[in-house]
This record gives sequence, C-alpha cells and structure tokens, in this order.
Amino acid sequence: MANPKLKEKLALLPDSPGVYIMRDKDGQVVYVGKAKSLRQRVRSYFQPESRLAPKTAAQMRVVDELEWIVVSSAAEALVLECNLIKEYNPKYNILLRDDKHYPYLCLTMREEYPRLIMVRSVKNDGNRYFGPYVSSGAMKLTQKLLSDIFPLRSCSNQSFSRKHRPCLNFHIGRCLAPCTGKVDREKYREMCEQVALFLEGKSGAITARLQDQMQQAAAELRFEDAAVLRDRIEAVKLVQSRQNMDSGSDNRDMLAAATAGNMPELAAVQIFFVREGKVVGREHFFLQNPGGDDPGAILAAFIGQYYSGVDFIPPEICLSHEPPDPATLAEWLSAKRGGKVTLNVPKIGEKKRLLSLVEQNVRLVISREMEEKNYAAAASGEALEELRQTLDLPKAPWRIECFDNSHWQGTYTVSAMVTFLGGKPAKALYRHMRIKGETNGDDYMAMREAVARRLGWGINQRQQLKRGEIKPEEAPMAEWPDLLLIDGGKGQLAVAVDILEALQLDIPVFGLAESEEWIYRPHDSEPIILPKSSHGLQLLQRVRDEAHRFGITYQRRLREKGQKASALDNIPGIGPTRRAALLRAFGSLEQIMQASVEELSLAESMNRRAAASLYDYLHTEKQ
Repeated sequence: MANPKLKEKLALLPDSPGVYIMRDKDGQVVYVGKAKSLRQRVRSYFQPESRLAPKTAAQMRVVDELEWIVVSSAAEALVLECNLIKEYNPKYNILLRDDKHYPYLCLTMREEYPRLIMVRSVKNDGNRYFGPYVSSGAMKLTQKLLSDIFPLRSCSNQSFSRKHRPCLNFHIGRCLAPCTGKVDREKYREMCEQVALFLEGKSGAITARLQDQMQQAAAELRFEDAAVLRDRIEAVKLVQSRQNMDSGSDNRDMLAAATAGNMPELAAVQIFFVREGKVVGREHFFLQNPGGDDPGAILAAFIGQYYSGVDFIPPEICLSHEPPDPATLAEWLSAKRGGKVTLNVPKIGEKKRLLSLVEQNVRLVISREMEEKNYAAAASGEALEELRQTLDLPKAPWRIECFDNSHWQGTYTVSAMVTFLGGKPAKALYRHMRIKGETNGDDYMAMREAVARRLGWGINQRQQLKRGEIKPEEAPMAEWPDLLLIDGGKGQLAVAVDILEALQLDIPVFGLAESEEWIYRPHDSEPIILPKSSHGLQLLQRVRDEAHRFGITYQRRLREKGQKASALDNIPGIGPTRRAALLRAFGSLEQIMQASVEELSLAESMNRRAAASLYDYLHTEKQ
C-alpha cells in the first residue's frame, strides 16, 4: 500500500451507511463504493494481500488517500455512489462502456399547448420524459408514428408566439393549429395524455378512452370528430398488432448479464422491455469490468447506473442472477419510481422461459464482441509492430494522428484531424478546422495552417499543465502522437516537417500518397513501398480514409449551409427573416422550389404577394 497513514484513518470510520472514495497519489479517484457500515466495509480492504481478490489487491496497491461521506440510509448511499461513479469514471469500478447521454422524448406539459420533442437529459421540471432510447432511429420512428396519430404542434415556442394563421402541418392533418385558437385547450391536453399513455405502453387504455370519446361524439351527432377518433383507434391497433411476442399481462424489464470467458474485463447486459405483456424492444450494453466480477455484481452496477437516468421504471425487474444487497436496490428503485419495485430471479414458468431467451441473447452478444475484439487486437497488434519495424520508429505507434485537407473549387477549405489509439478510431480526439487563410485551394498552405494549429494546441496545453492551470483529462492535445500521418506526397510532407523543425519537436512524421499508396519519409525522395496485403499499410489507409471522410463531411455541411442561404439571396421581397422562415418550413431549397404559391404563402412571415414573387423568380431562374 502506498500510504501507511491510511490505516490510522480506520479508527475514525463511523458505523453508519455512506460512500467511500479512494484516490491515488495524484489525487485521481480510482474507486467509489457504498456501504451499510462504512467501518466494516472499508476495514475489509485492509487485509494481507493474499486474502484479497486480485482486482482488490491491484486496487489497494495504488490507493493513497481515503475519504468518506455519511448518509442516512443504504438507499441514499446507492444514489450517491451512482452519481460519483458517473462523475469520476473510476478505474476499478464496473462502468457502462461508452456511456452517452441517450435521447429521451419529452412531452412539454409545462407549456399551455405541449409538444413532443427530443432532449438529452431528464429534469425535474414538470414535463414528462420517456426513454432513454438507445437507438435514435427507433426514437425518431416513434416520434413520427405519434405525429401521424396525434397531431401535436411541432413548432418552437418562439415561432408559436408569432403565428397568426395555420401552417402547412394543419392543412395536411398533422397539427390542430392551437396557435390560431382552432382547438380547445382541454381537448388538446387530453390528446397529450393519450400520447403519454402510448409512450408508457398502455395502448389498451388509449383504445378504451378513444372508444368512449368516439361514441360520445357520435351520440352528439359530431360525425366528423367521430371519424377522426375512429381512424386514431385503428392506427393504435395497428401498432399493437406489430407487438406479437406475448409473455403475460404486466410490465417488467428482463435483465441478463454475461462475461467473456478469456476476457473477464468485458461484460454485457441484455434487456428485454415487456409492456402490457408484450416484448416491445430490447437493447444490449457493454461494461468495463476491471475486476472480472460475477454476473450478480455486474447487474447491481448496471442497475445503479442505467436506472438512475431512466424516467420510466416498471414495477418488476427479472434478473438472471441475484445481485448483492437486492433489498437496497429495490428500495432505491421504489423511491425513484414512486411505487413498489420488485427484483426477482425466476426459477420456473413463463418468466423463466423468457429470461432464458434473454440469457441466450446476451451470450451471443458477448461471443460476437469477443470474436471481433480478438481479431481486431491481433490485426492491430501485428500492424503496429510492422509499422515500428518498417518505419524504424522508437516504439509501436499506439497514437496515430492524420491530417487531410478538402475544398470546393478553392472555397470552403477545411482540414480534418483524426486520431487512432491502438489501431482504433478515438473519435473524442477528432478535430476539424475551417482554414482561416486565403488558400484558393492551395493544399500546402492549408496543411501548414492545420498542422501548426494542432501543434499549437499541444504546446499551450502542456504549458497550462506545467503551471497547474488544468488537469490531465482537460488536455487531450498535450500528448504528442507516436506517428503523424500526412495525406499527400513529398510536398505536403515537407510542409509538416518544416513546422516540426521550427518548433524543435521530435515527432515521427510520414506522408501517404493516395495515387500509388506509397509512404514517404522526411528528406528522402525514395518511397517505402509495402505490399497491398501488409497489415501496416492497411492500417495507415484506414486512418487516411477516415480523415478524408471526416473532412469531406464537414466541408459538405459548410457548403450546403452556404448554398442554402445564397440561393435565396437577392430575391425581391425575401429578406433574412423570410429566408430563415422558408428554410425552417421546407427544410431545403429543393423543397421550396417544388412548393406551390399557396404552400409558400403559408410559411411564417410570408404572404401571397411575396410567395408569388418568390415562385416566379425561382422558376424563371430554373428555366
């Protein structure tokens, strides 16, 4: 153990529930844990190393500081532990891999006329949240389906407050035009409640409610309203008919965990979502499992991290393995849900049958991931070692950075920088740059500016680190690449070499000429020619192609943005406000050109005279 003074703190530990935080000599958090009794739990770490699990022994070798926070209950300790794990991402905790802010659907009930919008986080603000949706495609499909069935408004609050007449969505039946007072407020909010029921999986309740409303409308001779409700009922039933995996009559999540046999640091959890007795979806997640913990411990860690960010928690969660301290987990989940949540491990019956299917799926997921990792690791390791030998590098190039420039007819010049770590893309380290100088398509000038800016970032961050102004995790550019790859031949390479030499930086730099796929080294006119089957060459090609893709995507986005605006410039009667409104309403210049005068006049800020002028101008120009 690094700091013997830690044992002196043991006498100060309270016999109370709480969270303990372990740090290394640099002050970095390496582990966060919870305990019903801080005294008993923390003392269990201070044993002879031979009695500790391998993961715990490795953890305690680096622990240099210990602190704790006392709370009033084990459930509170669980909440605090989850929050601290998300904040610090400790090395020795089980962590959800690639933990992202998955999208939610938010029903903005705080607004007088609510909308259904996509958000990235849940707030306690009176709105209603549904999700998270791991697949943004599934979320958008749900949103589109709901807009077809329930015509909620989709405009922003700013746009809504300025409207005085219905927009296009009203005329095609996708909005009730609350902006013009065409719909009763209570009727509109009742429709919002139906949307909420749908998103909660209570489609049967929606159907029953709609049936009552349809019959009432028919009894009052409001046949047009009754027909609309009839169509809405049929649409909901159509969605119900697609959910054909029946497993009972209640709501639950089914969770199974598995670890990789020869890769214990890799773990996965599969979830089946059962709503109203139907399996309505499934997702899988990978976790970092540094200690090779068993499936029960993995499920406990997953439940804490996953359900802390989920708005809807079902009353029952079925598990493939029993987690440690299930009572505390159930207490925390119940408090978060506002109703009882049961955790159980089914042994027989229909639940066990479905859970066996979940377990089968998670084993397939982990097997596929193992195969991909084993192949990728072998190929990447071989490629990196081949590059070390072929390019005469001091070490295998773990960090490779590549630059690629792109322009369109001498304009919209951009440069892209991508980073690969261990042969794999590290997208958090990607950067794109709008080239500031007037290059007129001069690739050498663009490359000079791009490389100089990247090296400048690194120098500045290194100086800030030295002065203690930032932490290491806040300085991603402070680490120099083991290999700097330039997309181009001898000319582009020479530009990068000039900058490195001027800054007195000793970073290995090479050029990859796309035409022949030859590798060029500084101050050498003879290329290095590797066979097409070379793993090292293939890795460099992947890095170069990724830089090209990243740069082209950014450059195209800039160009399209500029073209959208410029194509509508100088049109009589179309100023900045109307131009922006047209692009919001139609989405693209192509859609604007296809619109009729009547449709153009319905856009915000437009009138028939301006619409006719725009239509004539566009179609005269087109001809």
